[in-house]
Amino acid sequence: QVQLVESGGGSVQAGGSLRLSCAVSGYTGSRNCAGWFRQAPGKEREGVATIYRGGDFIAYRDSVKGRFTISQDPAKNTVYLHMNSLKPEDTAMYYCAAATSDTDEYCPLWTGHYSYWGQGTQVTVSS
Repeated sequence: QVQLVESGGGSVQAGGSLRLSCAVSGYTGSRNCAGWFRQAPGKEREGVATIYRGGDFIAYRDSVKGRFTISQDPAKNTVYLHMNSLKPEDTAMYYCAAATSDTDEYCPLWTGHYSYWGQGTQVTVSS
């Protein structure tokens, strides 16, 4: 059974930084897509950043480019999201997600590509 557990959310002032962690367990493969998504109240869930586990592909939504960095530690089966220069509009519940085995090294920001989801961690940025 695949499980994803997020941690690292919290409340910060605008301009601050946070690092989110996603520990993946129960997944036996080594090559698949993983990513971070977020959902603000009253809005649809949107892709923030994705990464190909076992490869080099990375993608970001335009609004976080240059501020957020997604990374992975294969030895720990963990995916990170480093968030700098946070803005109030980044406030949302952040979810980690993973896909089933991906043979193509391309990880879309589309939620429908991902089968496994964590419970979410709240990020609140005040002005």
